[in-house]
Amino acid sequence: MPLTAVFIKVPEGYIGFVEELPGANTQGDTLEEARENLQEAVALILEANRELAELSIVGQEVTKEPFVLVAS
Repeated sequence: MPLTAVFIKVPEGYIGFVEELPGANTQGDTLEEARENLQEAVALILEANRELAELSIVGQEVTKEPFVLVAS
């Protein structure tokens, strides 16, 4: 499932966010900088969410498996 990046031109440059991932937003002086910053923001959000999930299951019996979202 592809995600959608949205970039808005503002007087200071560009702001960007990912529609499907709340909290994934950034800014940049140029469109290219905003794109690069958004890549980093998404990676940091996914890493933080993974760490929080790991902490929430400490000491529990869990099953982990790969998950691929198939768009319908």
